[in-house]
Amino acid sequence: MHANPEPSPPVLVAGASGYIGGRLVPALERRGGRIRCLARKPDEIREKFGTGVEPVEGDVLDRASLDAPLKGVHVAYYLVHLMANDGDFEEKDREAATNFAEAARAAGVRRIVYLGGLGDDSDPNLSPHLKSRHEVGRILRDVSGVETIEFRASAILGPGSLSYDMVKTLTDRLPVMVCPRWLSTPTQPIAVDDVVAYLTAALDLPPGEGRIVEIGGADVVPYRALIEEYARQKRLHRVLISVPVLSPWLSGLWLALVTPNKFNVGRHLIEGLKNPTVVRDDAARALFPRIRPVGVAEAVRHAVAEGDERDARVAA
Repeated sequence: MHANPEPSPPVLVAGASGYIGGRLVPALERRGGRIRCLARKPDEIREKFGTGVEPVEGDVLDRASLDAPLKGVHVAYYLVHLMANDGDFEEKDREAATNFAEAARAAGVRRIVYLGGLGDDSDPNLSPHLKSRHEVGRILRDVSGVETIEFRASAILGPGSLSYDMVKTLTDRLPVMVCPRWLSTPTQPIAVDDVVAYLTAALDLPPGEGRIVEIGGADVVPYRALIEEYARQKRLHRVLISVPVLSPWLSGLWLALVTPNKFNVGRHLIEGLKNPTVVRDDAARALFPRIRPVGVAEAVRHAVAEGDERDARVAA
């Protein structure tokens, strides 16, 4: 008789209930293998993904709760971002990353895959949001001692992404927009499907040293180009008036008029738009030669089509 083969080690996803996690888990399911999702409320994971995944209870702000979920895991995705919480999101993100890194080290995890944000570390004016994203990557690398693949991305384009939803909501609701200076800041947005492709492909990298991998779409554009492209595809006539005096902080207050339910998160994101977020190291092209990210027009087209289809299902 042949002994049954040992089951493959599970892949753990921390942050499965979030926007990117909600798309990554089905992509991992299509690959096959065991998927374990860390959540404070495992029942929500069962409702979202069904029986194809293993929900495990744990909280990144509770160090002791992470030992059992990480047991036997070789690859762990860290997609946690606590910016939506009240209070000091930087301190909470720091604490959560430290807890996760310590638990990963103790459990013998071999690789951590993390999604952070683009931005120049040497920029003295880097926003608190981007500084925190970079700090989390450093903590995961340094505290865990585990090979960490840190992807850094700019605005992610897809329905449900806060960056895209801000563009959509502003353009849908404001026929005339007073555009602050940050709308001229260069950015390299990336389609959500391309982000998921990179995250999934990280499973196939040979073992090696940790690295930062900057990822972006095919186009570098000013942020206002996203508004213009969305308006063009939705056949909306919009007037954009540029002024030099509206600060990012005031822009956040202005944004609250349009998206009050996401004011805190939107304000932090807008404060980061003063910083250029473009790929300066194209190592991703050599590491992942099969992934060819689309440009802004195609990314917005996919996002509009998917959003319209979702709205139609809800209305039916």
